[in-house]
Amino acid sequence: MDNRLKRTPGVYLLGFMGSGKTTVAQLLAERLGWDFVDLDAEIEAAENTTIAHIFEARGEAEFRRLETEMLQKIMRRIERVTPLVVALGGGTFAQDSNRAMLKGHGVSVWLDCSFEIVQQRITEAETRPLARDPEKFRRLYEDRRAAYELADFRIDGNCEVEQAIHQILELPCWK
Repeated sequence: MDNRLKRTPGVYLLGFMGSGKTTVAQLLAERLGWDFVDLDAEIEAAENTTIAHIFEARGEAEFRRLETEMLQKIMRRIERVTPLVVALGGGTFAQDSNRAMLKGHGVSVWLDCSFEIVQQRITEAETRPLARDPEKFRRLYEDRRAAYELADFRIDGNCEVEQAIHQILELPCWK
């Protein structure tokens, strides 16, 4: 097993919205017998409101602040040697400070999904504030790819959930 997983057993799934992070992370955690955390769901529970409402009422900058704060709390759980599979928000890994925080605290895995697949999966634009404008949505997808490429590992996110889990379990960090 990769030394990072021995020291701090955390697996962070990242990728664009609609790439399947939550679904894959949840099933991967079950398979490993680890706990599962969805970063966006944790923020919504702590703030007692939706991500969409936070964006509308307080703006993206405040949401990003809350996101970083919650990520720090999750990482403290991992540092107490609580193995976690974490589904990050679509923009979490695109923030330099969050990427720096994750280094040395487990491994990051990018679920790389084509834009066409993402579009098919994102049907609830009203609950996804950054998906409301199709042109901006496409640009955001392209812009974030450069950050996603900095992940420790990349897997094909265009496949079925079981195939994605198989790809993750075959990564060298488990050997």
